[in-house]
Amino acid sequence: MAIRLIRKEPDEVLRKTSREVTAFDDRLAQLLDDMYDTMYDAGGVGLAAVQVGILKRAVVVDTREEGERYELVNPKLVYKKGEREVTEGCLSVPGVSGYVKRPEKVIVRAQDRTGETFEVEATGLLAQAFCHEIEHLDGGLFIDKVTEYIDD
Repeated sequence: MAIRLIRKEPDEVLRKTSREVTAFDDRLAQLLDDMYDTMYDAGGVGLAAVQVGILKRAVVVDTREEGERYELVNPKLVYKKGEREVTEGCLSVPGVSGYVKRPEKVIVRAQDRTGETFEVEATGLLAQAFCHEIEHLDGGLFIDKVTEYIDD
């Protein structure tokens, strides 16, 4: 396992669309393991492969709550309900935080590192993290949705 370099805004790779994962192999497993190490080292709750310069549709999330550690490969947001305003930051936009509107509840369909498809229902911070990381896969950053910045 290794800690990878987190790409920072305005790195152009962050604005690119990630490609679907088709090979569920040792390379994917290594990428996911490295992403966890990188995320934990940086103190984040989620990380998308594009944030470490890999244009693959892969995300890791760990809110540090029991049962809230996920690997999402080829994730799709298939359901969302409600809306709430939350504060967000991003490992790729250090030192910046702001208010963003996110769904209260989501359902995500994804694959695990072996290619097995699953769905997960989420609320609160987990739903927020899923939405934030999935947006990265399409070249989005939370700063695109900020309604008001927070002065630190």
